[in-house]
Amino acid sequence: MGDIIDEVKLFRTWSTPFALRIVWALQLKGVQYQTIYEDLSNKSDALLLYNPIHKKVPVLLHNSKPISESLVILEYIDETWTQQPHLLPQHPYDRAIARFWIKFGENEVLPAVWDAFTKAAGKEQEEAYSRSIEKLELLDEELKGKKLFGGEEIGMVDIALGWLSNLVSVFEEITGLKFIDEHTMPRLSAWKAALNEIPVVKENWPDYDKLLTKFTVLRETYLSKEPQK
Repeated sequence: MGDIIDEVKLFRTWSTPFALRIVWALQLKGVQYQTIYEDLSNKSDALLLYNPIHKKVPVLLHNSKPISESLVILEYIDETWTQQPHLLPQHPYDRAIARFWIKFGENEVLPAVWDAFTKAAGKEQEEAYSRSIEKLELLDEELKGKKLFGGEEIGMVDIALGWLSNLVSVFEEITGLKFIDEHTMPRLSAWKAALNEIPVVKENWPDYDKLLTKFTVLRETYLSKEPQK
């Protein structure tokens, strides 16, 4: 399926790391696409049409056919545009292991870090932070002997966990918590630096100061909803 005859559109916002997964994957594959930025406070009719269930981004529109959910989209991209680089390993066992770590990142790491980020300073945040460190240490251990989760080349696990390589720094600056420490998690810290040197990653991060402002406001919104104690 050639890029020239394909019509590919990506519905996203400027800040969501989930849409960045799709940006990285499309650019790694050399797929030409059109970006459509959404304002989630005033969602377009097109977004509501193409993702009527969740009404969220990202949505990939390929020849008028919509696909939603970033991890689903990543697999679709890898299976549709089969040229290298392959995002998932070719061997079934290696693919299964990659999917395990992708699921672990999505279901264990992301909620734990987010919980620590959105809690007020105190016992609940300390407990959430401790849980997040336990999860991150497992990722550090998995990187033993590897530059990236995909080995020497970026793969789908790296893309799925890519938010850690930039957004965690934003969370650290806002909360004063250290999620990825170069002394206690040297492999994960080195992975973070290596991923940020890959051109498609490095060139597509949103402005750091804008992210800092956005997530500061977002955290304050979460804190304002916490019951008074």
